[in-house]
Amino acid sequence: MADLDQSTVTDAVIAQMASTSDPRLREVMESLVRHLHDFAREVKLTPAEWLAAIGFLTRVGQACTPIRQEFILLSDTLGLSRLVNLMDDQANRTGEATETSLLGPFYREASPQYGYGESIAAHAKGPEMMLFGRVLNEAGEGVPNAVVEIWQTDADGAYDLQTNDPDVMDMRGQFRTDAEGRYAIRTLVPLGYSIPMDGPVGELVRKQGRHGFRPAHIHMLIGAEGYRELVTALYLGDDPHIDSDTVFGVSESLVVRLQTGLEGSPAPDLPSVRYDFRIARRAPHDTSARVGADPSKVAAE
Repeated sequence: MADLDQSTVTDAVIAQMASTSDPRLREVMESLVRHLHDFAREVKLTPAEWLAAIGFLTRVGQACTPIRQEFILLSDTLGLSRLVNLMDDQANRTGEATETSLLGPFYREASPQYGYGESIAAHAKGPEMMLFGRVLNEAGEGVPNAVVEIWQTDADGAYDLQTNDPDVMDMRGQFRTDAEGRYAIRTLVPLGYSIPMDGPVGELVRKQGRHGFRPAHIHMLIGAEGYRELVTALYLGDDPHIDSDTVFGVSESLVVRLQTGLEGSPAPDLPSVRYDFRIARRAPHDTSARVGADPSKVAAE
């Protein structure tokens, strides 16, 4: 038996994992161990700091519930979620397809279904707006019967998961495009908001001197038979935090501005946004582009 030192321990760990039958798991874990060990050596990690990190991650896990995903929030604030999103976009987004964005920690499956131009504000109150446009394929043709799913904060900057009974859904819903790919959604003007600051992730953000705010935005999840699912969001350009999103989700092509009297708006008296989304054909062996999840599904797995 050879004695280990701070250099050889890394290879010893990797050697023990060499029998991993799943080749992708073996590749990921080998790289993780190498980088993790290199990190510890680089910063000269002390036993007290190691234990503090274990305690922090323990608290992150304890903060997770079926309606709150603190680990996704941690990934978001570290920019890891956005990095995964950007790498997937570069590898899989084709042609003129709309840029993607983060699904985030507030998505919920099985949201209510609405008709063309109906409002998703079942309970919340505030200034209204209209979001409309078309879902197009890469040739610029309308995609009929596409599902356009939307979720957002209310006019006070809160998601339904933060303000309502978990069984009550509000400020979210599903729409179907018409024969020409058109959609129209009546909603409230979203407000930018602070990420949850009452948990371990918020504590870390405060210690880093960061403001913790996300600019006002509207999440979109768009799918159609034979097409790659589009996960994206639209960001209001006049938000004071548009250039300093605490989860790094903003792309220039996704920044929009409200306009009154916009041509083609189903409600021209309301501030409106017209946005045409482009979706690409699904490629063989396509994988999900969702960087985020319904918290209840993560907790159950």
